[in-house]
Amino acid sequence: MRFDVITLFPELFAPFVSSGVTRRAYESGHVQLRLWNPRDYSEGNYRRVDDRPFGGGPGMVMMAEPLALCLEAIRAERAGGEATPAPVVLFSPIGQALNHSAVAGWAASSGAVLVCGRYEGVDQRFIDAHVDCQISLGDFVLSGGEIAAMALIDAVTRLQPGVLNDEGSHQFDSFNPAIDGLLDCPYYTRPETWRGQAVPAQMLSGHHADIERWRREQRLSLTQALRPALLAAARAAGGLTPADEAFLAGLAGTTGSPP
Repeated sequence: MRFDVITLFPELFAPFVSSGVTRRAYESGHVQLRLWNPRDYSEGNYRRVDDRPFGGGPGMVMMAEPLALCLEAIRAERAGGEATPAPVVLFSPIGQALNHSAVAGWAASSGAVLVCGRYEGVDQRFIDAHVDCQISLGDFVLSGGEIAAMALIDAVTRLQPGVLNDEGSHQFDSFNPAIDGLLDCPYYTRPETWRGQAVPAQMLSGHHADIERWRREQRLSLTQALRPALLAAARAAGGLTPADEAFLAGLAGTTGSPP
């Protein structure tokens, strides 16, 4: 898997690729990362990559030509290295919100070209000519696409086989189909009592069936309280068992809210 990132600030990625899971992924070759600065493809002494918007208004707009030339260089290098052609992704507030399903899809792909916008945005003509999809992290605005690119790469990287120390650990992440798309449960470690708070007795019982049932019930109750739409989706998909429904009914009887 290879990601080519078009960014005016490639130095932002140095700490990202030098620690933790991402470092392990890059050093092992599970994920390749190439950084490209569009200033290297701009003309003139000042290597200009932005200009004022037509029609007036605040801010600057990233120019289409340096981005297009940078993209051409990426495609030429990928073709020369026999890399699979990659879709071009722009991080933008108007994009589709990134979720687990989308991350899993990217994790099964061969990678992408990620365009990190800056300023007021990117010349629409470049978007119309070259961008295949747009992605948003949520209903807020960042100063640039670099943080969004790191978020996508990190989420995709941890799903690659051999990257995590425990192969199965991501199977129990929140939103994962392995737990029916629910939120994950709380976790505890030593000591058994910390500042007056004890670990739940089920976690110390050694009874695996009881432990798994407790965890399932915690996932159900947390999801009902915090993200009820996820619970509704799990129910619609047939992911809830009669035992799950009985537990939720009991919660409803306690709280007075519907399951």
